[in-house]
Amino acid sequence: MTERPLPTKDRLIRTAAELFRRSGYNGVGLSELLSAADAPKGSLYHHFPNGKSDLAVAAATWASDGMLRLIAASFEPADSFQDGVETLCHKVAKLFDKSGQWDGCPISSTLFEGPDNATFRDHAHHLYEGWITEVAHHAGRFGISNPQETADTLFILLQGGWQLARARQSSDVLRALPQKMRLTKIH
Repeated sequence: MTERPLPTKDRLIRTAAELFRRSGYNGVGLSELLSAADAPKGSLYHHFPNGKSDLAVAAATWASDGMLRLIAASFEPADSFQDGVETLCHKVAKLFDKSGQWDGCPISSTLFEGPDNATFRDHAHHLYEGWITEVAHHAGRFGISNPQETADTLFILLQGGWQLARARQSSDVLRALPQKMRLTKIH
């Protein structure tokens, strides 16, 4: 049985997410994007009336949804918050290895490296807060005394860890984050 190709809108979103993560918003031209997605130019404006900027918001949302699923898959079956942190960090390290070790965060490379506008900043804030809220939910579920601060700390460690892993070209930085989380002693 052959796989059906993704609809054009989905191809555009996934391709944009990949290209923006790899090259940043400004590093990707429309011709490159359309060619990689195997999509005609008219389809971009049909699905995304404001063109590249609308597509960037959709791509960042799609990537964020993947991170939310990763957080849930790490914490829902965990026996403790620390086990969930460990699983999440190992899953993020695998993503880092799979990405070629140079790709940036799909949200920051898309929305922060794009045009300086309130819509992009507000959307990035909304997406990141979604990740933090999901982690805070699990921290609270496991009885962590300050779930919001714990979730903020994990987010900061993951973002900084990704950058340091990029600089060192080693996912070991990400695998070491659970120990760093223990050292913060906030939970």
